[in-house]
This record gives sequence, C-alpha cells and structure tokens, in this order.
Amino acid sequence: MRTNPKIEELDIYVWEGKADIVDRVARCMASFDVEVIRADDIAISPERTALRPSLAIISVSVIDSGALLMRDWQAAHGIPVVWVGAAPRDHDPATYPADYSHILPLDFTCAELRGMVMKLVLQLRAHSAKTHESDAMIANSECMQALLHEVDTFADCDTSVLVHGETGVGKERIAQLLHEKHTRYGQGPFVAVNCGAIPDGLFESLFFGHSKGSFTGAVVAHKGYFEQSDGGTLFLDEIGDLPLYQQVKLLRVLEDSAVTRIGSATPVKLDFRLVAATNKHLPQLVKDGTFRADLYYRLAVIELKIPSLEERGAVDKIAIFKAFIAQIVGSERLAALPDLPYWLADAVADTYFPGNVRELRNLAERIGVTVRQIGAWDAARLQRLLALARTSQPVPAESAAEVLVDRSKWDMAERNRVLAALDANGWRRQDTALYLGISRKVLWEKMRKYQIFDEEPETRESE
Repeated sequence: MRTNPKIEELDIYVWEGKADIVDRVARCMASFDVEVIRADDIAISPERTALRPSLAIISVSVIDSGALLMRDWQAAHGIPVVWVGAAPRDHDPATYPADYSHILPLDFTCAELRGMVMKLVLQLRAHSAKTHESDAMIANSECMQALLHEVDTFADCDTSVLVHGETGVGKERIAQLLHEKHTRYGQGPFVAVNCGAIPDGLFESLFFGHSKGSFTGAVVAHKGYFEQSDGGTLFLDEIGDLPLYQQVKLLRVLEDSAVTRIGSATPVKLDFRLVAATNKHLPQLVKDGTFRADLYYRLAVIELKIPSLEERGAVDKIAIFKAFIAQIVGSERLAALPDLPYWLADAVADTYFPGNVRELRNLAERIGVTVRQIGAWDAARLQRLLALARTSQPVPAESAAEVLVDRSKWDMAERNRVLAALDANGWRRQDTALYLGISRKVLWEKMRKYQIFDEEPETRESE
C-alpha cells in the first residue's frame, strides 16, 4: 500500500487580505505538525524561513490592494507561494499573473489544500537534499579544495563569474554553490539555461518574454529567462555556443540591467547575478571572431577553472565512485555487503574518464544497479562492465589525433605525479601507494606502464 509522506515542522504564512481563509487553513491542517501564522500585519523573518520549511498562502486580494509586491516579497523570503482567488475550478489563467503556478480557488476544500501543501513539501525536501548534496561536494584533492576556497571567496560578490571546465566536470554544480552561498541572490531563483539548446528564432521569446497578444498563440503574458532570474542567479551553460547576433542582445541586457518583453514598450528593471560556463577557450574564439570581446570581458570579471577528474587524481575518483554507489545501491543494502573490493577501487582509479564525473557516474550506475539486484560484488560481472567502459569511448575520426595528443599529455602528467609521490615517500612503494590513495598493485602497474624503475633517481641525477 502506498503511504503519503508526513507533513511535519512546517510554517504556513497566510496573507488573507479581504478573504477569510486563515481559520479555514488552520482547521484543514489541524492534524499535522504545522504552525499557521497570520502574516498580514507581521514581518516574516528570513532567518526563521531558512531554519524551518515554510510556505505562504496569499489571497489575490492582497495584490489588488497594492499591499504586496510579488517580486520584493519573494526576493526577501524565497519560499513557495499558493495563490487563492475567487475563480471557478476551471479558472481562466488570465485571472492570475502568468507565473503563478500554485493556485487554489477561494472555495478550496481541505483535501485540495492538503494536496497542494504536500506537493510543495516534497519540492522543499528535494531542494533541501540538493542543497545538502552541494554542501557535501567531494573535494579531497588539493586542486578541488583550492577551487572551493575560491568559490567561498567570491560567492558573495555581485559581479559576473565565468566557469571553465571540460565536459562533465560539474560546472552547473559550482554555479549552484555560488548561488546558494550568496547572501542576497541565494534567497532568489536559480535559472539554468543551456545556450547550445536554444532553438533558432526563439531566443527573444525565451530570454525576453512576451506580452499577452503580442503574437498568435500568446494568450497570456510570459516571463523570459531574464525576468525569471530576477532577484537570483541566471546560469548560462555553454555560453561559447551562443551566436554573435544573440551575444549582442545579451550584452545589452547586462549593460542596461533591464529587459523589454516582445510586444511591450515598457522596460523592466532587473537585478540578478550572471554565472556563465563553457568548455571552450573563449579568448581563442574572440581571436577567431566568433565571440565578442566586449561580452567576454563583461562575463569574465571573475574566472574559475574546474579541474578534470584526472587532475583530481585517484583519491577523488574513488571517493566520488563510492558516493554514487551508496546512492544507487541504498544505505541499507550496502551495509549488508562487504566493503567495496580493493580491486574494484583500483580499477576505477586507473580508468581514464574523458567525460569526467558524468562518465564516472554512468559507470557507477551500471555497477550499482548490478550489485543492488544480485546482492553481491560479483567480480566476473563487474569486470566485464569495467572492460566495456574502457573500450566503448567513441572518438570522432576528425579529432582522433587531438585525443591522442591530449592522452599523451595526460600520461606524461600522470607519470610526473607518480614520480613526485615516490620522491616524497623515499621511493617506498607501500607509503607511496597510500599517499596516492591506490593499492600497491596499482602503483606497480603504473610504474611498469610509465617505465619508472627503482634506479631512476640516480639516472635522473646523472642526467
């Protein structure tokens, strides 16, 4: 039998205006651990809403009276809103502002109210879990610790940030951290947009929005990405894929801090922080004439470089893999199994992941599902999955030479890293393996692969 999750430790702030809904809400939620607070004449504390799950129920009459400005209220409190208005159950969306997605009729039933509250509680829990996941980002390697230190340093700045990194390193996650750690913008929305997936001809509508009746099919007004991110953060992923004619329009909005919807002549003032990300070398694109220099300098006020998974090394690889396995298998089932086999950890540490964390997660998902279903670390099955992962990395013919060069550079960097670890540990293999976070067997295989011999210190000195 399916059971509903509990509603507990929740604050519901009610702005009733001319509607008599506070007592009705209190009666409907009486059987739950919920505090219903009449909010018309009090100031809501952002500190309290940050500590306890909270949502607001607001009568549309409050807007009619001019007592509440939606944008200012959400920027200050950052909690979900359920709008209540005198409309039939098949209400016309034009009765309400276009962005009010949570609506109840004035004659709502207790079942309708509880269903809406349940929906928002689940969203709050998902957001909280996501926030905790971001806070617990794995960063055992020195390069990732340095990056997170940079994030902490610049998170509370209002200026634009440009995030560099290979595909799959987690650029959006770093952008979310920058958003969550900002004192003011962190209370607002986080709007993520993939610039490489914007259909031709829809840029203006998607980014600028449109007024009601501005074109055929525009039956209601629509806020674009710029307005949606007002009071929060706009994250533009793959900014290097934005065509030149769209770059000009983006630059104008950034310079003016205002946007005008299609079909309207009234500019709307905006206040948001821009975080952009790319896996391309923008200065080279500027030289090639495919990216505007003025936009680049406007974006790159602060630049952050996310290291690749190979740069992070075996310590982070294994820790991330274990975290993914724990999520997929489940804590209870995982506790009933022996510890992660050393040979599996060594194999993950020694595998090259061109797709970085995203590709590592895909491997962990295949292995985790297998382990969860059969309830054991089946060596034969898992080794086949590992072998498949190592041989199924597609390389386009036109870029094969570049990949070989990149892999050669990575091999040399890995060889130097092993040499440095051996030097730091007096060429004692067991200590070096522990230092690198790998087994003695994997260290021996790396030394053989990169032709590192015990007599190499003397050889290098003679050279």
